[in-house]
Amino acid sequence: MIGLDTSFLVGLTIREHPSHRRCRALFDNEIVGREGSAALAAQVLSEFPHIVTDPRRFARPLAMQDALDICSQWWHASECRPVCPSPESVSVYLRWMQQHRLGRKRLLDTMLAACYHCAGVTRLATTDWRDFQLFGVFEIEAL
Repeated sequence: MIGLDTSFLVGLTIREHPSHRRCRALFDNEIVGREGSAALAAQVLSEFPHIVTDPRRFARPLAMQDALDICSQWWHASECRPVCPSPESVSVYLRWMQQHRLGRKRLLDTMLAACYHCAGVTRLATTDWRDFQLFGVFEIEAL
């Protein structure tokens, strides 16, 4: 099972994204039609619409309703196993933030990494591989 980072979903969804083709290939080859092949953390579904609706980032941003519809499709897809923060993942998050002396720009990715790690996810699909390499617990599909 591969954990999905927001950057992967953005790259897959936005055709103008530089990683669109690589994200699409991973989706086609390892996720689509394979029940439970991906893990999707709840917090990704709040970050995704924030990014894809931003006209400063994309020439053709999505409308908020379209972005939320995509979130709902992913959350309910048979390919995805929903993952939510747990008391254990919050403890890991706090430990990693202190252990690695991370600052405020690393809060969300560290929480996501802890959430996936505590859910047993060992692979991540991301275009921001450097954000997760530090933890040393994932095989990273750098897109």
